[in-house]
Amino acid sequence: MMATFRTRSTIARTLRDLGLPLPGRGAEYNVAGKVVLITGGGDGIGLASARALHARGATVALIDVNQSALTAAEFALGRRRVLTLIADVRDRRGMDAAVHRVIERYGRLDVVIANAGVTPPPSTLRQIDPAGFDRVIDINLTGVFNTVHPAIDEVIARHGHIVVVSSAAAFAPGLGGASYMISKAAVEQLGRALRLELAGYGASAGVAYFGMVDTQLARATLDDDEIGRRLDARLPRPLRRRISPEDAATVIADAIARRAGRTLAPAAWQPWALGRGLVNVLADGYLAADAECHQLIRELEERPVTTYPSGSTAAGPEPRRTP
Repeated sequence: MMATFRTRSTIARTLRDLGLPLPGRGAEYNVAGKVVLITGGGDGIGLASARALHARGATVALIDVNQSALTAAEFALGRRRVLTLIADVRDRRGMDAAVHRVIERYGRLDVVIANAGVTPPPSTLRQIDPAGFDRVIDINLTGVFNTVHPAIDEVIARHGHIVVVSSAAAFAPGLGGASYMISKAAVEQLGRALRLELAGYGASAGVAYFGMVDTQLARATLDDDEIGRRLDARLPRPLRRRISPEDAATVIADAIARRAGRTLAPAAWQPWALGRGLVNVLADGYLAADAECHQLIRELEERPVTTYPSGSTAAGPEPRRTP
């Protein structure tokens, strides 16, 4: 009897962590009355998540580097149960101050969504400007640490939940986007470690993986860049389907309600994610021998290098191409 109960509990936890619905189970975590901090909250997935959670009764604290985007977001959300803060996720002291400002304002912090990130132009590790590589890692990875670290104690005290936004790029081949793939793979491991560390305290954490989300960042990389379009076209058609930021936000909001350890959208990526050990061996071997792949790499390395001014912020200034 006890063995059967333990088996069912294990299966239930596994289904929940895979992001699958549990038969007969309702939401385990209600965000109504809770305080949610979201980085990259000025637009895209961050703003859409704020809308979704605000509609479910949460108070949302949005952090971004873009003041005009935050002002527009605050107006769109109706100003009630909304706080906006300017901070760069790379600035550890600034993020520490922002997190503590939220706690001081509301007396609590229940949920954190570490969403801020950048998508760099296609490049290779040989060709990329080292400052551009550092920028991606500093925003996409170190920025996640700088977001969650000052919030952990309060999230534990509130038995809350943390979401780190990774990507299907965490387990897909890194053709033309190594810095991004590296950063998102590391975020995946950060989220997995955090989930284990919080579990014994009654708090939880999860990793959100997305394929193609139709954001300004994605369009700049996959639509506006000629090689980016060709790289995108190499994906099987089901994997090229783009979801809206609102779709991604619903996935995140539902994952918080389930305290899911893992959630992924669109669903076409699920077989790859679950079978990555075998699929990646086959994919890497295929791409390494593929003549079109070789040609794309050569063309990338013949392009002018995209450079980033020292000390540039997450939102700008605009990168420059140099021969």
